Amino acid sequence: MVITDTHTHLYSEAFDEDRDAMIKTAMEAGVKRFFIPAIDSTYSQAMLDLEAAYPENVHLMMGLHPTHVKENYEEELAHVEKMLSERSFCAVGEIGIDLYWDKTFLKQQQDAFVRQIQLAKKYALPIVIHCRESFDEIFEVLEQEKGDDLRGIFHCFTGTLEQANKAISYNMKLGIGGVVTFKNGKIDTFLNEVDLQHIVLETDSPYLAPVPYRGKRNESSYIIKVVEKLAKLYGMGQEEIASITTNNSKKVFGI
Repeated sequence: MVITDTHTHLYSEAFDEDRDAMIKTAMEAGVKRFFIPAIDSTYSQAMLDLEAAYPENVHLMMGLHPTHVKENYEEELAHVEKMLSERSFCAVGEIGIDLYWDKTFLKQQQDAFVRQIQLAKKYALPIVIHCRESFDEIFEVLEQEKGDDLRGIFHCFTGTLEQANKAISYNMKLGIGGVVTFKNGKIDTFLNEVDLQHIVLETDSPYLAPVPYRGKRNESSYIIKVVEKLAKLYGMGQEEIASITTNNSKKVFGI
């Protein structure tokens, strides 16, 4: 069984003490493909080091995370563009709009989102979207940018069935992680109405650990709990869930 974690921050400081052991545990659990989203320029070297250590398993994205869009965002976007021009990446991400923490830089977040989508189109890459309390704002941008050259993943999807269908209409897969195991997560009440071809798996490690690890540091190996939950929701075997969602990730990333 090959499981794909389409969103894991393996370079995070949360793993500094045991990163290699944690990755080994994940691989033993069947997680062989790790897709690594960017946050800002301060993490770029750690991401490159991670890829150098696990060239067969680790695939890097490049982008500016919406919560890191600050006064210096022009410099950060210049870094994103420079990196994309110098070497290959699997996606532009994670990008988007986050209105949960701070609305101060909403205009800059919107600008950064649009410009990074355009970079993704320029380099024929998918996008990986961070959306927190900002579905309307995200959809407004996607409506403006939609087309055959727009594809990607709605990372950590936590919306309604209507929002799921809207995201899919923009050629997005839904990134499903630990939230699907939460009692108050809600997406488990309708997810099986969404065809599995539109779903990819993720952990968002070290965040959003699934039940029974909720509240603890998340790890890529815990994605098995997401596989188990989806197997119940869809009435399928775990191997079939792993196989279909891994194939879906290959369609998005091309690898």
